[in-house]
Amino acid sequence: MDFEFSPEQLSFVDEVERFLDEHDDPEVLDVTRENMAQIVDTPKRRAFMAEMGRRGWLGITWPKKHGGQEGDGVYEYLLNESLARRGGPQIGKGVGIIGKTLIRHGSEKLKAEFLPKILRNEVEFAVGYSEPNAGSDAASMQLRAVRDGDGWMLNGQKTWTTSAHFAEWYWVGARTDPEAPKHFGITLFLVPLDHPGITVKPIWTMGDERTNEVYLDDVWVSDDYVVGELNHGFQYISEALDLERFTLFTFSPIAQRLELLSAYVAGARRDGRPLGDDIVVRQRLAQLATQAEVARVLGLRFVHQSTKGGAAPTTEASEYKLYATELSRRLADASMDIAGPGSQLRVKTKSAPMEGRAESTYRYTVIDTIGGGASEIQKNIIARRKLGLPKNF
Repeated sequence: MDFEFSPEQLSFVDEVERFLDEHDDPEVLDVTRENMAQIVDTPKRRAFMAEMGRRGWLGITWPKKHGGQEGDGVYEYLLNESLARRGGPQIGKGVGIIGKTLIRHGSEKLKAEFLPKILRNEVEFAVGYSEPNAGSDAASMQLRAVRDGDGWMLNGQKTWTTSAHFAEWYWVGARTDPEAPKHFGITLFLVPLDHPGITVKPIWTMGDERTNEVYLDDVWVSDDYVVGELNHGFQYISEALDLERFTLFTFSPIAQRLELLSAYVAGARRDGRPLGDDIVVRQRLAQLATQAEVARVLGLRFVHQSTKGGAAPTTEASEYKLYATELSRRLADASMDIAGPGSQLRVKTKSAPMEGRAESTYRYTVIDTIGGGASEIQKNIIARRKLGLPKNF
């Protein structure tokens, strides 16, 4: 594969950068929110994404018959990386998880209702997989969906649903066949979040961001809003998680934070001597720079494999997600260690090393190693699907 970008691709990056310069609003672009900056949770961020939709950027890789451009996946990658580098909202959830799953498996009714709205950014979704006893192991979900006339009655609880307090629709998995093995018998539904049987309660994370518990009490859903085939939901979730593991954990913020740490080391002094002369600090930076290049190439390999068609490459997604998020955490640890006690000052403190960026990064990176499937889950996927190891080893 070619690790260099073509002149056309670099020209697209320049166009995106000009767009970001024109919309450089701190309420929209905020790198200190780390990967949570990707969510479209304010009116200004929704307007920003709607403008990207008018430019045709939200459906770059979608089929033309659904309003897309049938472009190469590398353009979506370049767009997301540019957005992430500036701390802007990204295109992963609606365009990727929901949109691409509906294109592959949704009914014509669901495609007609939701795909145009996604391309215009007129709708926001929350994703409901995790439950109190089913975190990274989504196949263990127990929220029940029982046949009720020409629809289903949903009862149960979801947790860690990040967007439930502002989204309009809930993309939720429920168990429709309790007698089936746990990886079967799950069905995906689309449910309006203003349904009277839905209760949303906040959970505040150590990254100062809100996620939610969601309770569903006698929530009736028509058969029209069943996604794909009954009892095939886990297979669709698995495909979507491959996309999530790549698109929601971008590389450019890691590279940016590495540059920030390197610049700090180059200018700081400790005990009257340049910090950059410390051989231990230099060694640690060299290791991080080498590992960052590995993460970048793993991401490009996923993009390359994705362009071959079919489902998203599973093991490549897990390899990238595992390596990149663990690297992000190692980088956060290094930033705290190298900057010393001052690194504990809160983010945006002007007098703090790196203006407190290390402090916020240290808190956020814990979330990154869990979201989209914890690191242990990624290791299991790689072990089974790539190395051929048995499930119990």
